[in-house]
Amino acid sequence: MPTVEFRGQSIECKEGAVLRDVLKKAGLSVYNGKAKRLNCHGMGSCGTCAVRVDGEVSDKTRRESVRLLVPPHHPNYRLRLSCQTKVLGDVRVEKYGGTWGTDVGNDPHGPIEDDE
Repeated sequence: MPTVEFRGQSIECKEGAVLRDVLKKAGLSVYNGKAKRLNCHGMGSCGTCAVRVDGEVSDKTRRESVRLLVPPHHPNYRLRLSCQTKVLGDVRVEKYGGTWGTDVGNDPHGPIEDDE
């Protein structure tokens, strides 16, 4: 069984489980501030469940890819929408600050520099 590590906790889940659902079932929130109440409830349209994921997960869905192109998101942020991401193996999850979870700050794994 895959293990999800988030905020100091390890949660086992079934392979193919939706990341947001795994964390929610464990009593953990992928939302910051007002987004805890004001979100799309896993439909992939609001973008407030964005997290950094390291490990084996599904490829981005079309819906997720499109949403991550709309500000305040940016494809260079290396974020995933937890509501659209399926856990395929062990993963480590990190939530950044701000309502949208896009305050990547000085994270060494933060934004990819544009090739210009």
